[in-house]
Amino acid sequence: MERTTCCVVGGGPAGMVLGLLLARAGVDVTVLEKHGDFLRDFRGDTVHPSTLALLDDLGLAERFARLPQRRVTTVQLPIGPDRSLITVGDIGALRGTYNYIAMVPQWDLLDLLVDEAGREPSFSVRMNTEATSFLMERGRVVGVRYRTSDGGNGELRATLTVACDGRGSLARALPELRLESFNCPMDAWWFRLPRHEGDPSGLVGGVGDRFFSALIDRGDYWQIAALIPKGTDAERRAEGLDRFMARFTSAAPWLSDRTHALASWDDVKLLDVRLDRLRRWHRPGLLCIGDAAHAMSPVFGIGINLAVEDAVAAARHLVGPLREGRVDLQDVRRIQRRRWPTTAGTQALQRLAHARVIEPLLAGEPAFGNPRLAKRATELITTSRRLNRLPAYFLAYGALRERPPKESVRR
Repeated sequence: MERTTCCVVGGGPAGMVLGLLLARAGVDVTVLEKHGDFLRDFRGDTVHPSTLALLDDLGLAERFARLPQRRVTTVQLPIGPDRSLITVGDIGALRGTYNYIAMVPQWDLLDLLVDEAGREPSFSVRMNTEATSFLMERGRVVGVRYRTSDGGNGELRATLTVACDGRGSLARALPELRLESFNCPMDAWWFRLPRHEGDPSGLVGGVGDRFFSALIDRGDYWQIAALIPKGTDAERRAEGLDRFMARFTSAAPWLSDRTHALASWDDVKLLDVRLDRLRRWHRPGLLCIGDAAHAMSPVFGIGINLAVEDAVAAARHLVGPLREGRVDLQDVRRIQRRRWPTTAGTQALQRLAHARVIEPLLAGEPAFGNPRLAKRATELITTSRRLNRLPAYFLAYGALRERPPKESVRR
C-alpha cells in the first residue's frame, strides 16, 4: 500500500505552492496531476505582487525574473462620452519592490515550482495520474484511488488529502460540503489580437453597446476577454464572426485595423463563468483550497491570487500537525476560518459588480442604474490619490496577505 503524509490532488498554482512549502518544511508530500505536462491554454497567467513577494521569500525571485514576462502597472477604463482611457488603478504607485503584475505563461511558473520542489527529498509529483475517488475509513478520508494514463490503477493513503483540483474537484460531489452557487450574468470569450507600438499598455477595458471587454497587455499581443450574456455562446456564434468583431471594435476602435487576425471561431475559446463556494471546505482527513473551495468570477482577475494565498495559509497552519503525523478536524477548520472572510468578501464585491455593472452593460443599460453616480464615483477614484490606490492594492494583494511558514523560507 502506497503512503504519503500529505496527498495534494491537482498540480495548479495552489497545489504546487502548497507542495513546495510543505516539502521544504520536511513534510512528505505527493502531488497528483492528471495531465502529462503543463502546456495547456491557461488563461490565468497573472502573477500578483503578493505571489512575487512569496517567491522572493522562497529565494526564487532571480529565477522567476529570468522567465519571459510582461509587467503590467496600470488599469485603464474608457470613461465619458468620448470613451477616452482613464487610469483607475496605478499599481506602480504602490510602495515596495513588487509594484506590478507579472504576465507569465502559467506553465513556466509551474515548471519553476516543480523544479524547486523536486530538490526536496520529501517531495514527489506524479504526472498523468488522476485521482478518481476518495478512500474512506470510519468517516475519514484516508487517501485517494487513482488512475494513470496508461490504464493503471492504484491507491495512495495519506494523513491529509488536499483538494486543489479546481471547480471540477472530486470533493465538490460530497454533499456534506454543500456547494453554494451565485447568479452569474455572463460567460467570456477569450482570444488574441496583435499588439502594436503606440497601443495603450497595462490592463485596459473596452465598453460598447451591450458589450464589455478586458484586454491584457502581453507585449506583442493582447489577451482579450469579451463578456457575453450567460448561455448565449451558440446564439452569438450563429450570428457570425463579422458581427462579433463589429461589436468588439465599437468598444475598442483602436483595434479595428487588426481584426482579420481572427481567422475563425476556432480562435475564440469559451469560458463558462461560475461564482460559487463550498459552505464547508473540510471533513476529517480532507481540506479544499483554491477553486476547489471557491470558484471565482474573472472580475478583478484575482482568482489565482486567492488560490495561492489559500495555499500559503494552509501550509502555515499544517506544517506542525503534519510533521507530528496527525491532523485533527480543528486544524483544517482553522484554515477555513482564516480564509473565509477574504473569500466571501471578494465574492460579495464580484456579485455587486455583476449586478450593478456587468449585467446592466450587457442589457444596454447604464452601469449603477445612474450615469451621474457612475461618473461621480469615477471622478473620485481618478482625482484622489488615496482612492486611486485602493483598487490597485486590491488587485495586487487582495484583502489579506498571507506569510509562509518560517520553515519554508530561504533567501
